[in-house]
Parts: sequence; C-alpha cells; structure tokens
Amino acid sequence: MATFTQADLVGYIRQAAGEDDGVDLDGDIAELTFADMGYDSVAMVEVTLLVERELGIALPEDRTGKDATPKEFVELVNELLPASI
Repeated sequence: MATFTQADLVGYIRQAAGEDDGVDLDGDIAELTFADMGYDSVAMVEVTLLVERELGIALPEDRTGKDATPKEFVELVNELLPASI
C-alpha cells in the first residue's frame, strides 16, 4: 500500500466500529467529524488500534479522536506510513 485512502479508512471503520444507518460512509464524509457520523471515542480507539496493528504504525491519540475528520485521519496515516508498505 503506497497511499492510505479514504476508502481504506472506511474499510477499517466498518471492520472495527460498524456503520451507522444515518451515515453513508461511501458518500462525502471527508470534512465531517467522526462524532458527527455517530462514532464516539471508544469506536475511534478501536479503529485507530486496527489501523496501527495492520499498518505497523503508531498514531497519536490527540489526532485520531472523535473530533477528527476522515480527511485529517488519512493525511496523518500517510505522513506516518513507511514508503515500503
């Protein structure tokens, strides 16, 4: 994986925290906060831990919480993702 995308993130969200009926994760969610999409801090910890485990990176907790957006999360992962993955 050379670049982590929003589609990748959505897959991790579905796997770790499920999908709220009120939000279309395949829609325009880049600027919504995770809280606005119905994901609380516990859900985001689950998503973050799964991404860390799968990609072998450590994400700072203060940038991956429920007040972050998918766009911010994806940008952060790409900053930390080793080029060799």
